[in-house]
Amino acid sequence: MTPGILQANAITFTYASATQAALKEISFDIYPASVTAILGPNGAGKTTLLHLLLGLNRPASGTILLHSKPINQYTRHELSQQIGLVPQSEYVPFAYSVLEYVLLGRAPYLGPLELPGTNDIRIARDALDEVGIRHLEERALPELSGGEQQLVLLARALCQQPGILLLDEPTSHLDLANRNITLNILARMRANGTTVIFSTHDPEAAALIADHLVLMRAGQVLDSGSLEQVFTSEMLTRVYGTQVEVVQIDGMRVVKSMERLEP
Repeated sequence: MTPGILQANAITFTYASATQAALKEISFDIYPASVTAILGPNGAGKTTLLHLLLGLNRPASGTILLHSKPINQYTRHELSQQIGLVPQSEYVPFAYSVLEYVLLGRAPYLGPLELPGTNDIRIARDALDEVGIRHLEERALPELSGGEQQLVLLARALCQQPGILLLDEPTSHLDLANRNITLNILARMRANGTTVIFSTHDPEAAALIADHLVLMRAGQVLDSGSLEQVFTSEMLTRVYGTQVEVVQIDGMRVVKSMERLEP
């Protein structure tokens, strides 16, 4: 099999203030124009892993390769043109309008003190159209609902036009309608050639869209592979530490808890 567009090879990472490694011997490949879900419970190390893949932190050991080149050999500017991140949330100290904030995604393509031009504004408005919130472009960010703000974060990442998009728990605070909007956007991005990687603790969100899974628990990868290979009752029971069963309902994979709750 050919190497992935992004490869993690036996990476280990420990925070400066910690005595135990947050990630231990993590290895997997990410393939072009695919959707990979990093699936696991809270505290599994999913966000830490995304930050390593983005180049924000460096592993204590092991290597991360982007296009077969060590990620630490890219400049921050080069990485920003290739990889984007949609965080769970972001503190914004200024009352940007939606359009102004989305235009921040064009920063990797602008020189020092250079202002966005007509083409940048067109790209930003196309991103707002893509996520369905063009009508909000003049609204101030603090006036938006949580679901709308999450869509603005996604639009900013689309405006960046990365070949690889990382998303940290993109559906965790969304209602069902906005969750489906977000997953449909990710599916369209895959169809247009973008490589998508998202972390989630929700197995059903992963099952709806992912081609590949990386199953994590306590800083380790328990298994990785195609959805068909690893999205099983046995593996998910190991990941979540509770008995679960994967069943098919109308062609969709659904996870059922087999633990009886206390009355």
